[in-house]
Amino acid sequence: MNQLHTRRLNWPVRYSRCLILVFALFIQRGTTAQEVYDLSRCIQYGLEKNFGLQVVRNREQVARNNYSPGNAGMLPVVSTSNRFSGTVNSTIQNPREGDEQLTSSGIHNTSGSAGVTAGMDIFRGFQVRYTYRKLGELSTLERLRTQQSVEDLVARIVSEYYHYIEQLILFDNLAYAVSLSRERVRIDEQRYLLGSASKMQLLQSIVYLNADSSRYARQNEVLRSSQIRLNELMSIENLGQEFFLSDTQIVINENLRFEELMTLTQSQNTSLLIARKDRDISRLDHKIIESRAYPYLAVSSGYGYSYNGYESGNLYNQQVYGMNYGITLGIDLFDGFNRKRERDNALIGIANSKLQFREVEQEVRADLLNIYFAYENNLRLLRLEEQNLEVARENLEIALEQYKLGSLAGLELREVQKSLLDAEERLISVKYMTKLAEISLYRISGRIMEYM
Repeated sequence: MNQLHTRRLNWPVRYSRCLILVFALFIQRGTTAQEVYDLSRCIQYGLEKNFGLQVVRNREQVARNNYSPGNAGMLPVVSTSNRFSGTVNSTIQNPREGDEQLTSSGIHNTSGSAGVTAGMDIFRGFQVRYTYRKLGELSTLERLRTQQSVEDLVARIVSEYYHYIEQLILFDNLAYAVSLSRERVRIDEQRYLLGSASKMQLLQSIVYLNADSSRYARQNEVLRSSQIRLNELMSIENLGQEFFLSDTQIVINENLRFEELMTLTQSQNTSLLIARKDRDISRLDHKIIESRAYPYLAVSSGYGYSYNGYESGNLYNQQVYGMNYGITLGIDLFDGFNRKRERDNALIGIANSKLQFREVEQEVRADLLNIYFAYENNLRLLRLEEQNLEVARENLEIALEQYKLGSLAGLELREVQKSLLDAEERLISVKYMTKLAEISLYRISGRIMEYM
């Protein structure tokens, strides 16, 4: 009779074991011949290959190209024009007197000209100087925007890097949960064969084992998705490429101080630097518009040569060559009040840039306060969850011994096991949230590149 029960029993147990074995082999096969990345290498790949960052850098290059004396109007403009033309005419002349009609045909006349001219603005009411300074500020502004994009990308890569580590730790915790459930099935199977446990208890243990195995399998999908997102941030051509990370734990800097972070934020925060630069550009726009009220002085000079050839008439050809020069002095007396309108709008632009700077400054300070509060609170939670995990592990050891002795019910053991798994998940979640707060503090204070 016991042999019959054993045969009926063995198929779900064997099925569960085969399922776990096949899944373990699948995981092992998927982790062979993989790349090994550390955080610095991931960041370096992203900074070199990320497509969005390359677009931003191209825009910065355009701004650098535009920052030139010629674009500001400081250099003379030299041009040349050359032309050659000809005519083929026929003429019929009828005199008033009785003379004969005069006819000529196919008369080919030619003409050509060549010249070089040069012109330059000597004075434009400081407009050229302010324009050149504005081009320099625009170049710096694009550099700051590139820097902001770099910092955003680094923060995203660091966050995803540690998110993968978080999911990897959860994966290992679930593997441990599966091993505990498998041990419980082994204990219940032996008890059932010895007649000290019911079949229902054994089947319930198998259900728990399959449930834990299912969560274990789903966690592998989460790991794979995190790998793909990290490959996307690094612009790896093969998005499905698998890799190992050299880090296996989330290490947190617990020594960040608010006063130091505030000082760094006020001097290094990229958003504040961009807002300051926008304010400076608004002031230069106002000065450029005011410069239009000054007189302007321009000089020009040139050298020309012209040739005319005739097939009829008294002259065979004619050549003219020489130079020309000129000085232009002028002032715009009235332009329909457009300059006044533009000046008033420029003053409004300056006021808006000051308000926007104060708004950005307030937002940055508020973000710093909120993130630092979350950082400190998560550090306190981290200590609490570490204690909870130690208690949960000790409680599980006691529960397993009692279960082996038969003094603890299966449902109670499951609750203890679930408490341990929950404690591990809460701890790694708090660690990751603390790391995210740390990353945000590094980002807002301009220290994000220290992760390289």
